[in-house]
Amino acid sequence: MFRSRNIFFNSAHSFRRQTSASLFSRSQRFYATNKAKINGKNAASITTAVGLGAIAFSLWNTKEVYCDAVTDDRQRRSQGSITDSDPMRLRMEAFVKELQSKIVNDIEQLDGKKFVKTVWERPEGGEGITCVLQDGNVFEKAGVGVSVVYGQLPKAAIEQMRHDRGKDISADGPAPFFAAGISLVIHPHNPNAPTVHLNYRYFEIENPDGTPKMWWFGGGSDLTPAYLFEEDAVHFHQVLKDGCGKFDKQYYSKFKQWCDKYFFIKHRGEARGVGGIFFDDLDDKPADDIFGFIKEMGNRFSLSYIPIVKKRMNMKYTPEMKEWQQLRRGRYVEFNLVWDRGTKFGLQTPGARIEAILMSLPLTSRWEYMKETKEGSRENELEKVLKNPRDWIPLE
Repeated sequence: MFRSRNIFFNSAHSFRRQTSASLFSRSQRFYATNKAKINGKNAASITTAVGLGAIAFSLWNTKEVYCDAVTDDRQRRSQGSITDSDPMRLRMEAFVKELQSKIVNDIEQLDGKKFVKTVWERPEGGEGITCVLQDGNVFEKAGVGVSVVYGQLPKAAIEQMRHDRGKDISADGPAPFFAAGISLVIHPHNPNAPTVHLNYRYFEIENPDGTPKMWWFGGGSDLTPAYLFEEDAVHFHQVLKDGCGKFDKQYYSKFKQWCDKYFFIKHRGEARGVGGIFFDDLDDKPADDIFGFIKEMGNRFSLSYIPIVKKRMNMKYTPEMKEWQQLRRGRYVEFNLVWDRGTKFGLQTPGARIEAILMSLPLTSRWEYMKETKEGSRENELEKVLKNPRDWIPLE
Protein backbone atom coordinates (compact mmCIF):
# COMPACT_ATOMS: atom_id res chain seq x y z
CA MET A 1 0.00 0.00 0.00
CA PHE A 2 1.18 3.53 -0.74
CA ARG A 3 1.04 5.90 2.20
CA SER A 4 1.16 9.68 1.99
CA ARG A 5 1.76 12.68 4.20
CA ASN A 6 1.58 16.32 3.14
CA ILE A 7 4.55 18.45 4.05
CA PHE A 8 4.59 22.22 4.00
CA PHE A 9 7.95 23.97 4.18
CA ASN A 10 7.48 27.71 4.55
CA SER A 11 10.25 29.90 3.84
CA ALA A 12 9.18 33.03 5.32
CA HIS A 13 8.63 32.82 6.82
CA SER A 14 8.85 28.71 8.71
CA PHE A 15 8.80 25.13 7.61
CA ARG A 16 5.99 23.11 9.18
CA ARG A 17 4.49 19.62 9.09
CA GLN A 18 0.73 19.10 8.97
CA THR A 19 -1.47 16.09 8.20
CA SER A 20 -5.02 16.80 7.05
CA ALA A 21 -7.31 14.15 8.51
CA SER A 22 -10.13 15.35 6.28
CA LEU A 23 -8.11 14.61 3.16
CA PHE A 24 -6.10 11.57 4.08
CA SER A 25 -6.97 8.61 6.27
CA ARG A 26 -4.54 7.20 8.76
CA SER A 27 -3.80 4.30 6.44
CA GLN A 28 -2.67 6.73 3.74
CA ARG A 29 0.09 8.44 5.71
CA PHE A 30 3.58 8.37 4.28
CA TYR A 31 6.74 8.59 6.39
CA ALA A 32 9.85 9.53 4.40
CA THR A 33 12.45 7.69 6.49
CA ASN A 34 15.96 6.85 5.45
CA LYS A 35 15.95 4.11 2.87
CA ALA A 36 12.22 4.78 2.50
CA LYS A 37 10.61 2.90 -0.35
CA ILE A 38 8.17 5.05 -2.32
CA ASN A 39 5.80 3.37 -4.76
CA GLY A 40 2.40 4.19 -6.22
CA LYS A 41 0.47 6.25 -8.73
CA ASN A 42 -1.60 9.44 -8.49
CA ALA A 43 -0.44 10.02 -4.93
CA ALA A 44 -1.12 13.09 -2.86
CA SER A 45 0.73 16.32 -3.56
CA ILE A 46 3.65 17.64 -1.59
CA THR A 47 4.14 21.40 -1.55
CA THR A 48 7.28 23.02 -0.33
CA ALA A 49 7.62 26.80 0.11
CA VAL A 50 11.33 27.46 0.55
CA GLY A 51 11.56 30.71 2.44
CA LEU A 52 10.52 33.38 -0.01
CA GLY A 53 11.09 31.16 -2.99
CA ALA A 54 8.41 28.48 -3.23
CA ILE A 55 8.17 25.37 -5.42
CA ALA A 56 5.00 23.35 -5.84
CA PHE A 57 5.64 19.62 -5.83
CA SER A 58 3.35 16.89 -7.19
CA LEU A 59 4.22 13.27 -6.51
CA TRP A 60 3.18 10.46 -8.83
CA ASN A 61 4.60 7.38 -10.62
CA THR A 62 7.64 7.45 -8.34
CA LYS A 63 10.31 4.78 -8.23
CA GLU A 64 12.35 3.46 -5.34
CA VAL A 65 14.47 6.14 -3.67
CA TYR A 66 17.07 5.60 -0.98
CA CYS A 67 19.08 8.10 1.04
CA ASP A 68 21.23 7.64 4.14
CA ALA A 69 21.09 11.30 5.27
CA VAL A 70 18.29 10.88 7.83
CA THR A 71 19.87 7.99 9.71
CA ASP A 72 23.40 9.39 9.43
CA ASP A 73 22.31 12.76 10.81
CA ARG A 74 20.27 11.24 13.63
CA GLN A 75 23.25 9.14 14.66
CA ARG A 76 25.61 12.11 14.50
CA ARG A 77 23.35 14.27 16.69
CA SER A 78 23.34 11.55 19.35
CA GLN A 79 27.13 11.71 19.56
CA GLY A 80 27.37 15.29 20.80
CA SER A 81 27.75 18.88 19.66
CA ILE A 82 27.96 19.68 15.95
CA THR A 83 31.37 20.90 14.74
CA ASP A 84 32.77 22.56 11.63
CA SER A 85 33.73 19.14 10.26
CA ASP A 86 30.10 17.99 10.11
CA PRO A 87 27.86 18.18 7.01
CA MET A 88 26.54 21.63 6.19
CA ARG A 89 22.94 20.61 6.82
CA LEU A 90 23.73 19.79 10.46
CA ARG A 91 25.72 22.99 10.90
CA MET A 92 22.89 25.09 9.46
CA GLU A 93 20.35 23.33 11.68
CA ALA A 94 22.44 23.98 14.77
CA PHE A 95 22.96 27.61 13.83
CA VAL A 96 19.31 28.52 13.19
CA LYS A 97 18.25 26.91 16.46
CA GLU A 98 20.89 28.85 18.34
CA LEU A 99 19.94 32.08 16.56
CA GLN A 100 16.25 31.55 17.30
CA SER A 101 16.98 31.10 20.99
CA LYS A 102 19.08 34.27 21.06
CA ILE A 103 16.50 36.39 19.23
CA VAL A 104 13.62 35.10 21.35
CA ASN A 105 15.59 35.93 24.51
CA ASP A 106 16.40 39.44 23.24
CA ILE A 107 12.76 40.15 22.38
CA GLU A 108 11.53 38.77 25.71
CA GLN A 109 14.02 40.95 27.59
CA LEU A 110 12.69 44.01 25.79
CA ASP A 111 8.99 43.14 26.00
CA GLY A 112 8.74 41.51 29.41
CA LYS A 113 6.40 38.81 28.14
CA LYS A 114 7.31 35.24 27.19
CA PHE A 115 6.85 33.60 23.79
CA VAL A 116 4.54 30.62 23.44
CA LYS A 117 6.71 27.79 22.14
CA THR A 118 5.46 24.92 19.97
CA VAL A 119 7.78 22.01 19.17
CA TRP A 120 7.21 19.18 16.72
CA GLU A 121 9.39 16.27 15.67
CA ARG A 122 9.26 13.68 12.92
CA PRO A 123 11.07 10.50 14.03
CA GLU A 124 11.67 9.74 10.35
CA GLY A 125 13.58 13.00 9.91
CA GLY A 126 12.66 16.61 10.56
CA GLU A 127 11.59 18.91 13.34
CA GLY A 128 10.49 22.45 14.02
CA ILE A 129 10.18 25.09 16.74
CA THR A 130 7.66 27.92 16.44
CA CYS A 131 7.76 30.76 18.99
CA VAL A 132 4.95 33.35 19.00
CA LEU A 133 4.35 36.36 21.26
CA GLN A 134 0.98 38.15 21.03
CA ASP A 135 -0.39 41.20 22.84
CA GLY A 136 2.90 41.89 24.55
CA ASN A 137 3.94 45.10 26.29
CA VAL A 138 6.02 46.35 23.35
CA PHE A 139 5.07 44.01 20.52
CA GLU A 140 1.60 43.39 19.15
CA LYS A 141 2.81 40.20 17.54
CA ALA A 142 6.19 38.52 17.08
CA GLY A 143 6.83 35.15 15.47
CA VAL A 144 10.18 33.34 15.21
CA GLY A 145 10.15 29.92 13.55
CA VAL A 146 12.78 27.27 12.79
CA SER A 147 12.23 24.15 10.71
CA VAL A 148 14.30 21.24 9.47
CA VAL A 149 12.86 19.03 6.72
CA TYR A 150 14.00 15.86 4.93
CA GLY A 151 11.95 14.75 1.95
CA GLN A 152 11.80 13.57 -1.66
CA LEU A 153 11.93 15.86 -4.68
CA PRO A 154 9.66 14.38 -7.38
CA LYS A 155 10.19 14.65 -11.11
CA ALA A 156 7.68 17.50 -11.47
CA ALA A 157 9.54 19.54 -8.88
CA ILE A 158 12.88 18.94 -10.53
CA GLU A 159 11.49 20.02 -13.90
CA GLN A 160 10.07 23.18 -12.33
CA MET A 161 13.38 23.99 -10.62
CA ARG A 162 15.16 23.60 -13.94
CA HIS A 163 12.69 25.87 -15.69
CA ASP A 164 12.02 28.54 -13.04
CA ARG A 165 15.30 28.63 -11.14
CA GLY A 166 17.83 27.46 -13.74
CA LYS A 167 18.95 24.51 -11.63
CA ASP A 168 21.11 21.99 -13.50
CA ILE A 169 19.78 18.89 -11.77
CA SER A 170 20.98 15.70 -13.44
CA ALA A 171 18.42 13.38 -11.82
CA ASP A 172 15.00 12.96 -13.40
CA GLY A 173 13.48 12.42 -9.98
CA PRO A 174 12.56 11.61 -7.36
CA ALA A 175 15.63 12.83 -5.44
CA PRO A 176 16.19 13.27 -1.69
CA PHE A 177 16.38 16.85 -0.40
CA PHE A 178 17.08 18.68 2.85
CA ALA A 179 16.03 22.18 3.90
CA ALA A 180 16.51 24.19 7.07
CA GLY A 181 15.88 27.80 7.95
CA ILE A 182 14.77 30.50 10.36
CA SER A 183 12.04 33.06 9.66
CA LEU A 184 10.66 35.90 11.77
CA VAL A 185 8.30 38.86 11.58
CA ILE A 186 7.85 41.35 14.45
CA HIS A 187 5.07 43.97 14.68
CA PRO A 188 5.38 46.56 17.52
CA HIS A 189 2.43 48.33 19.15
CA ASN A 190 3.83 51.85 18.81
CA PRO A 191 3.39 53.24 15.25
CA ASN A 192 6.74 55.02 15.61
CA ALA A 193 8.48 51.64 15.81
CA PRO A 194 8.88 49.68 12.54
CA THR A 195 7.96 46.13 11.63
CA VAL A 196 10.89 43.89 10.74
CA HIS A 197 11.27 40.65 8.77
CA LEU A 198 14.16 38.18 8.58
CA ASN A 199 14.69 34.85 6.84
CA TYR A 200 17.81 32.72 6.30
CA ARG A 201 17.65 29.26 4.76
CA TYR A 202 19.69 26.41 3.29
CA PHE A 203 18.59 23.82 0.71
CA GLU A 204 20.40 20.83 -0.70
CA ILE A 205 19.60 17.93 -3.02
CA GLU A 206 21.17 14.69 -1.82
CA ASN A 207 23.02 11.86 -3.46
CA PRO A 208 21.79 8.39 -2.41
CA ASP A 209 24.66 8.17 0.09
CA GLY A 210 23.57 11.38 1.82
CA THR A 211 26.25 13.66 0.40
CA PRO A 212 24.99 16.86 -1.30
CA LYS A 213 24.46 16.74 -5.06
CA MET A 214 23.85 20.50 -5.13
CA TRP A 215 23.12 23.21 -2.56
CA TRP A 216 22.30 26.89 -2.12
CA PHE A 217 21.48 29.54 0.50
CA GLY A 218 18.88 32.30 0.55
CA GLY A 219 17.50 34.96 2.86
CA GLY A 220 17.65 38.55 3.95
CA SER A 221 16.13 41.11 6.30
CA ASP A 222 14.01 44.22 5.70
CA LEU A 223 12.40 47.08 7.64
CA THR A 224 8.81 48.36 7.29
CA PRO A 225 8.02 51.61 9.16
CA ALA A 226 4.67 53.37 9.45
CA TYR A 227 6.46 56.64 10.18
CA LEU A 228 9.79 57.44 8.62
CA PHE A 229 12.82 58.19 10.76
CA GLU A 230 15.71 58.47 8.34
CA GLU A 231 18.27 57.73 11.04
CA ASP A 232 16.55 54.38 11.66
CA ALA A 233 16.74 53.43 8.00
CA VAL A 234 20.40 54.50 7.87
CA HIS A 235 21.23 52.49 10.99
CA PHE A 236 19.45 49.36 9.74
CA HIS A 237 21.12 49.47 6.33
CA GLN A 238 24.55 50.30 7.74
CA VAL A 239 24.50 47.27 10.02
CA LEU A 240 23.60 45.08 7.02
CA LYS A 241 26.21 46.68 4.77
CA ASP A 242 28.95 46.26 7.38
CA GLY A 243 28.14 42.56 7.58
CA CYS A 244 28.02 42.12 3.80
CA GLY A 245 31.32 43.94 3.40
CA LYS A 246 33.15 41.36 5.48
CA PHE A 247 32.52 38.77 2.76
CA ASP A 248 32.01 40.55 -0.55
CA LYS A 249 32.05 44.28 -1.26
CA GLN A 250 29.39 43.79 -3.94
CA TYR A 251 26.92 41.90 -1.77
CA TYR A 252 25.22 44.88 -0.14
CA SER A 253 24.66 46.77 -3.41
CA LYS A 254 23.40 43.67 -5.18
CA PHE A 255 21.18 42.38 -2.40
CA LYS A 256 19.80 45.81 -1.46
CA GLN A 257 18.58 46.38 -5.00
CA TRP A 258 17.23 42.83 -5.13
CA CYS A 259 15.29 43.55 -1.93
CA ASP A 260 13.79 46.75 -3.36
CA LYS A 261 12.63 44.82 -6.40
CA TYR A 262 11.22 41.81 -4.56
CA PHE A 263 9.34 43.60 -1.75
CA PHE A 264 7.39 45.82 -4.13
CA ILE A 265 3.57 45.92 -4.04
CA LYS A 266 2.98 46.03 -7.78
CA HIS A 267 -0.74 46.80 -7.70
CA ARG A 268 -0.03 49.79 -5.41
CA GLY A 269 3.10 50.95 -7.20
CA GLU A 270 5.02 51.20 -3.94
CA ALA A 271 7.56 49.33 -1.83
CA ARG A 272 6.48 47.43 1.27
CA GLY A 273 9.02 49.30 3.39
CA VAL A 274 12.45 50.93 3.35
CA GLY A 275 14.20 47.75 2.29
CA GLY A 276 17.22 45.86 3.50
CA ILE A 277 18.78 42.91 1.70
CA PHE A 278 17.33 39.90 -0.12
CA PHE A 279 19.02 37.05 -2.02
CA ASP A 280 18.27 33.54 -3.23
CA ASP A 281 20.07 30.62 -4.91
CA LEU A 282 23.38 31.84 -3.48
CA ASP A 283 26.12 29.36 -4.38
CA ASP A 284 28.77 31.60 -5.97
CA LYS A 285 31.41 30.83 -3.33
CA PRO A 286 32.44 27.76 -1.32
CA ALA A 287 29.69 26.62 1.02
CA ASP A 288 31.78 27.36 4.11
CA ASP A 289 32.26 30.97 3.00
CA ILE A 290 28.56 31.54 2.37
CA PHE A 291 27.65 29.85 5.63
CA GLY A 292 29.98 32.29 7.36
CA PHE A 293 28.09 35.11 5.65
CA ILE A 294 24.73 33.67 6.73
CA LYS A 295 25.87 33.44 10.34
CA GLU A 296 27.25 36.97 10.27
CA MET A 297 24.00 38.43 8.95
CA GLY A 298 21.78 36.38 11.24
CA ASN A 299 23.78 37.39 14.29
CA ARG A 300 23.42 41.04 13.29
CA PHE A 301 19.63 41.01 13.67
CA SER A 302 19.45 42.31 17.23
CA LEU A 303 22.06 44.96 16.50
CA SER A 304 20.11 46.13 13.45
CA TYR A 305 16.65 46.24 15.09
CA ILE A 306 16.65 46.36 18.91
CA PRO A 307 18.24 49.85 19.20
CA ILE A 308 15.56 51.25 16.88
CA VAL A 309 12.73 49.79 18.97
CA LYS A 310 14.27 51.07 22.19
CA LYS A 311 14.26 54.60 20.77
CA ARG A 312 10.66 54.44 19.52
CA MET A 313 8.70 52.14 21.86
CA ASN A 314 7.83 54.81 24.43
CA MET A 315 7.24 57.72 22.07
CA LYS A 316 3.85 59.39 22.29
CA TYR A 317 1.37 58.85 19.47
CA THR A 318 -2.17 59.83 18.60
CA PRO A 319 -5.20 57.72 17.60
CA GLU A 320 -4.73 59.08 14.09
CA MET A 321 -1.17 57.74 14.02
CA LYS A 322 -2.43 54.35 15.14
CA GLU A 323 -4.97 54.34 12.30
CA TRP A 324 -2.21 55.12 9.82
CA GLN A 325 -0.16 52.23 11.20
CA GLN A 326 -3.13 49.94 10.62
CA LEU A 327 -3.44 51.17 7.04
CA ARG A 328 0.23 50.47 6.42
CA ARG A 329 -0.18 47.03 7.92
CA GLY A 330 -2.99 46.50 5.44
CA ARG A 331 -0.42 47.01 2.70
CA TYR A 332 1.86 44.52 4.46
CA VAL A 333 -0.98 41.98 4.35
CA GLU A 334 -1.58 42.74 0.67
CA PHE A 335 2.01 41.99 -0.24
CA ASN A 336 2.16 38.77 1.74
CA LEU A 337 -1.12 37.40 0.38
CA VAL A 338 -0.85 38.63 -3.21
CA TRP A 339 2.84 38.67 -4.10
CA ASP A 340 4.90 36.64 -1.64
CA ARG A 341 5.74 33.34 -3.33
CA GLY A 342 6.00 31.28 -0.17
CA THR A 343 2.64 32.42 1.18
CA LYS A 344 0.82 31.92 -2.11
CA PHE A 345 2.07 28.37 -2.62
CA GLY A 346 1.39 27.52 1.00
CA LEU A 347 -2.23 28.62 0.83
CA GLN A 348 -2.74 26.49 -2.27
CA THR A 349 -1.44 23.38 -0.52
CA PRO A 350 -4.04 20.77 0.55
CA GLY A 351 -3.62 20.02 4.25
CA ALA A 352 -1.15 22.85 4.92
CA ARG A 353 -1.10 24.36 8.41
CA ILE A 354 -2.68 27.77 7.80
CA GLU A 355 -1.70 29.12 11.23
CA ALA A 356 1.98 28.64 10.39
CA ILE A 357 1.64 30.15 6.92
CA LEU A 358 -0.06 33.30 8.26
CA MET A 359 2.20 33.72 11.29
CA SER A 360 3.79 36.72 9.59
CA LEU A 361 0.56 38.73 9.47
CA PRO A 362 -0.19 41.41 12.11
CA LEU A 363 -2.96 40.99 14.66
CA THR A 364 -4.70 44.11 13.35
CA SER A 365 -4.85 46.01 10.06
CA ARG A 366 -7.13 48.46 8.28
CA TRP A 367 -8.42 49.45 4.84
CA GLU A 368 -10.14 52.71 3.97
CA TYR A 369 -11.71 53.59 0.65
CA MET A 370 -9.71 56.15 -1.37
CA LYS A 371 -7.58 57.18 1.59
CA GLU A 372 -5.29 60.09 0.66
CA THR A 373 -2.52 61.68 2.65
CA LYS A 374 -2.11 65.43 3.12
CA GLU A 375 0.73 67.05 1.20
CA GLY A 376 3.62 67.78 3.54
CA SER A 377 2.42 65.42 6.28
CA ARG A 378 4.59 62.67 7.75
CA GLU A 379 2.27 60.11 6.16
CA ASN A 380 2.75 61.75 2.78
CA GLU A 381 6.51 61.82 3.32
CA LEU A 382 6.55 58.05 3.81
CA GLU A 383 4.38 57.48 0.73
CA LYS A 384 6.81 59.42 -1.44
CA VAL A 385 9.72 57.31 -0.22
CA LEU A 386 7.83 54.06 -0.81
CA LYS A 387 6.94 55.05 -4.35
CA ASN A 388 10.55 55.98 -5.06
CA PRO A 389 12.85 53.72 -3.04
CA ARG A 390 16.07 55.46 -2.12
CA ASP A 391 19.59 54.44 -1.20
CA TRP A 392 19.88 55.24 2.52
CA ILE A 393 23.65 54.82 2.49
CA PRO A 394 26.17 54.59 -0.36
CA LEU A 395 25.84 51.30 -2.21
CA GLU A 396 29.57 50.88 -2.71
